[in-house]
Amino acid sequence: MPDSSGTHTPTAEEQVRRLYPALARGDRDELSAILHPDFVGVLAEGMPFGIGGEHRGADEMRRHGWGGIARHFAAGAEPEQVARLTDDRVLVTGRYRGKGRRGGSTVDAAFAHIVTVDDGLITALEQYTDTARWAAAAPPYSTIDVRVTDGIASVTLNRPAQLNAFDAPMGAELARAVEVIAADRSVRAVVLAGSDSVFSVGGDLSLFTDSPPDELSARLRSLTDLYHPAIERLTAMDAPVVVGVHGAAVGVGLGLVCAADVVVAADDAMFATAYTGIGMTADAGVSWFLPRLVGLRRAQELLLTGRRLDAREALDWGLITTVVASAHVDEEVHRIASRLATGPTRAYGQVRRLLRKSFDSGLRDQLAAEQDSVAVAGATHDLREGAQAFAERRTPSFRGE
Repeated sequence: MPDSSGTHTPTAEEQVRRLYPALARGDRDELSAILHPDFVGVLAEGMPFGIGGEHRGADEMRRHGWGGIARHFAAGAEPEQVARLTDDRVLVTGRYRGKGRRGGSTVDAAFAHIVTVDDGLITALEQYTDTARWAAAAPPYSTIDVRVTDGIASVTLNRPAQLNAFDAPMGAELARAVEVIAADRSVRAVVLAGSDSVFSVGGDLSLFTDSPPDELSARLRSLTDLYHPAIERLTAMDAPVVVGVHGAAVGVGLGLVCAADVVVAADDAMFATAYTGIGMTADAGVSWFLPRLVGLRRAQELLLTGRRLDAREALDWGLITTVVASAHVDEEVHRIASRLATGPTRAYGQVRRLLRKSFDSGLRDQLAAEQDSVAVAGATHDLREGAQAFAERRTPSFRGE
């Protein structure tokens, strides 16, 4: 439409129809012509390789948003419908099609984009898509091992030379693996372990020693952006999480221990925060989990003094579930995970969420949450099967649905 000077101001629909061909061609000049300098792109949380989240500025979106997708996937957005929501907002729906680079598999994921235009320039884009499909199409893992057998998803941290310390690739791969596992309805229990007789010593110290001082802060934020979603997703999924700990569980490793439902530790295992010993503060949810697991005073001691706990102390403090001889950890983890993988998975998910919620709820709110949870369980096959099996005095055969 023409503005007061008689110059045509592109409509939202017109600019949107220019956007997707420009992205397909990688046409920087065209993108510069249609994107506002203060453009904000919000890609779906759970996109692999830390691509998800907010990208502020057209250059930031080109480099790390769309550019991040292009580095890892040979895939494009194919719009199918464009619908006006308001004068300045347009809904675009369609599919992403392509494949992961370096041996990745096919990408075929629906999307919805809400695009905002102001004064003829695109100022914002919000992406909604099936992130599990993206994660499943990504290249093979290099820092973790993942397998799913008999309803159990096993994730093994696999940087033995670095004592399974977390760097950016491992953080991104763990987040990707957890996203895929959470979306897989066949998974009914999750096992986390470390390779080579150590769970994880936390963050890779090379990040601190190799980063220029003026870049370290941003790199630390980027690293936590990768594995924090994995911690959150692990606590939110229905499938219970079992961790087996050999050796050290420190920093991020301790956060994964805290996020689990059952922790089996070797009798020679060691647990520590280690953050303040190098001038760091807590991450990986440790400052949230520890007061709930061991109490505020003990959490203060662990975080402020850097105290290390051996396996027996960790058991006494309530940080872990059981201690066994080192040679029997894997066997005990498998026994527990196998039992959980044949249980009522949806009910487990409700129980996990109720327990997390309980620390922040009053009794009335918790009773209401339990009532809602009971109603949800009432619609499941497993509750009907469990009741019938009880009446018939037999062992129930739960399907996790």
